[in-house]
Amino acid sequence: MKKKISILGSTGSIGLNTLSIIDKKKNFFDIILLSSNQNYELICRQIKKYKPKFYIIKDFKTYNKVKEKFKNTNTEILNSFKFKNKKLKSEITISAIPGIIGLKPTINIIKFTKKILIANKEAVICGWSLLKRSATKYKTKIIPVDSEHFSISQLIKDVKMDDIEKIYLTASGGPFLNLKISQFKNINPRQALVHPKWKMGKKISIDSSTLMNKLLELVEAQKLFGIPGHKLDILIHPESLIHAIVKLKNGLSKFLYHETSMVIPLANAIFDGKLNINLFFKKKKDLNTKYFPNLIFKPPNQKIFPIIKIIKRINEHPSTPIIINSANEVLVEQFLQKNIPFTYISKIIMTIMNDRNYRKYAIKNCKNINQIYSIDYWARETTYKKLKILK
Repeated sequence: MKKKISILGSTGSIGLNTLSIIDKKKNFFDIILLSSNQNYELICRQIKKYKPKFYIIKDFKTYNKVKEKFKNTNTEILNSFKFKNKKLKSEITISAIPGIIGLKPTINIIKFTKKILIANKEAVICGWSLLKRSATKYKTKIIPVDSEHFSISQLIKDVKMDDIEKIYLTASGGPFLNLKISQFKNINPRQALVHPKWKMGKKISIDSSTLMNKLLELVEAQKLFGIPGHKLDILIHPESLIHAIVKLKNGLSKFLYHETSMVIPLANAIFDGKLNINLFFKKKKDLNTKYFPNLIFKPPNQKIFPIIKIIKRINEHPSTPIIINSANEVLVEQFLQKNIPFTYISKIIMTIMNDRNYRKYAIKNCKNINQIYSIDYWARETTYKKLKILK
């Protein structure tokens, strides 16, 4: 019997990787729902190829265009994530809409799926209590598929939290690990988007270059696994082969190795580890031993990654992570549009955390999504104001 699967964010890197897995096991899946924002050409190709029962398109102009083109097909074209139709039910849902905008669709679809593979760290960071409450109510299993959190989930199986001394999330260091500090002011988006190890979307590529992605992943690990903040740390690991290290109090350390492909954690999560991963690659994936004598692990340099300075403050108030995430989303977009220099990203975030109204919003303990959105709104508006002052 075919497994019913849905993908929120089917035109992004995680969505495309998931579809590449489905391509190798076409008779195993029945695609219920795909969603995108405004990539018209790719949306059309996906509808023709995969024939999902539903396709949600957020951008209204693109939605109208696609709806007209496919008015005589069996795929229902929608413009809303207000899931009501029972025909939407899936065994597996991939949540891969980047940014806080992916939170509400993820919450809404939980009741329609048995297992949700979550690749949207912003949704976890900003709305974990809502996600967890909904997942508990509908008995939906949440499985992280970011390489770091997937690794942690595997490494801490059958391990008591009291036996763990430290958990390290590794970071490649991005494209500017060895760049001279004097050159940072001249970094442009094209350079920042060329990641040395991973093929990723624009937002996460920029976050990798600033190391913001690791700060967000620390918060995500706390939420997903209940790990105290003092037991988490970051290590620079340029080879990107080890994705997490668990150091135990008994003197032993465990780590998980896999190649730099999101297909590996995704396929393992989809098939519960019961698969031959070589089915999904053109060449057989043998153990890559060429890096083994030269694996590097070192703490991040604050001069290269000034954003690391806020790591001690990231848990100071309940909604601090929401504010940091929202400000960062604005700043990354402004940098990509060439409106601000690269160095402004960390500088403005630290300025916002010293704003006179910061604590007023950071201390709030959000009970619903509207409260999250109100903090998100304040952080975004404040970010734009700070930018105007600096300009």
